[in-house]
Amino acid sequence: MSETVFVLNGPNLNLLGTREPEIYGSATLDDIAGMLEDRARELGLEIDLRQSNHEGHLVDWLHEAQAVGAKAVLLNAGAFTHTSIALHDAIKAIRTPVIEVHLSNPHTREAFRHTSYVGMAAKATIAGFGPMSYLLALEGARRL
Repeated sequence: MSETVFVLNGPNLNLLGTREPEIYGSATLDDIAGMLEDRARELGLEIDLRQSNHEGHLVDWLHEAQAVGAKAVLLNAGAFTHTSIALHDAIKAIRTPVIEVHLSNPHTREAFRHTSYVGMAAKATIAGFGPMSYLLALEGARRL
């Protein structure tokens, strides 16, 4: 097993820093990547961070994580969290542990965000800590 952690980001997360900063904060995805890479180095891990607005890319990357023996996947599926049976099934189909990550707390938002198909299949969920959600998930991944 490698010491690589995949960090997969779904739709609209490329707009972090400018998209609804009152909900998602001012940090960009590049800022988050830098924080993760710095902490991963301290933990002896490597980060493979990717973002796509396309559901199929996320499914393919989950399969790839298993194929290359990734240690874990941190997955912020964005809106696909609440709609994607395909992501649910892909998570269930692989042995690589998946940790669901959210910047905000979906349970304090609109009712449609209270259902997480990703969370139903993931090993764990970390939400509501802003960019620190990713760092907390990385700490969890290290301990797997």
